[in-house]
Amino acid sequence: MSTPPAVVLTDIEGTTSAIAFVKDTLFPFAEAELDAFLAARGTEPEVAAILDEVPGPDRAATLRGWMAADAKVTALKALQGLIWEAGFADGRLRGHLWPDVAPCLRAWHAAGVRLAIYSSGSEGAQKLLFGHSEAGDLRPLFDGFFDTRIGAKRQAAAYAAIAEALAVPPGAILFLSDVVEELDAARLAGLSTCQLVRPQDGTLPGLRHPEAADFPAVAGRFGLPLPAFPAAS
Repeated sequence: MSTPPAVVLTDIEGTTSAIAFVKDTLFPFAEAELDAFLAARGTEPEVAAILDEVPGPDRAATLRGWMAADAKVTALKALQGLIWEAGFADGRLRGHLWPDVAPCLRAWHAAGVRLAIYSSGSEGAQKLLFGHSEAGDLRPLFDGFFDTRIGAKRQAAAYAAIAEALAVPPGAILFLSDVVEELDAARLAGLSTCQLVRPQDGTLPGLRHPEAADFPAVAGRFGLPLPAFPAAS
């Protein structure tokens, strides 16, 4: 990319946040709270509408099966988001971000670069993580939050749809992810791409996209501003 991107679109798990946070904190929390949540709120219209999308006579069992398989099912992600909402609201959960992320996001936003999220986690869950992050409420920095309702992350059409929703040419968007197949799909749609290869997460280089170990390295590769006061490691 010869000029800095107009939009930075970023994944969450393995990119802004530790894979372990999702795998070892958020997922177990949702599973542990599932039965109590369904008993208390299963008849609420929002929850009931989600459950209508869950097949089988034992919907809780279906949901647990999806959880065990880490299935990218929109109904599951929406329900997990509602369960996490309670945990974030009462302080049992706080959104993990790598220390380099928030200072760069703030610097990019201040410089006029638009920011957006694209994650398999629901839009609601994304807003909870960034609204209750360890670095404070970062939601005002973002122009858009996109989940699998716009399309699968390994299909180019989803990235084209995001570009249309943001009203920018695909080539003006830089997509950040740790997953090579997602980056492949974004590139097919015309986006610029960068793979986050964080040693802490054990991410393996894909060798098909530009790589960066953290957000300051992304800034250096793509002409984005660096924060005046980097976060302490």
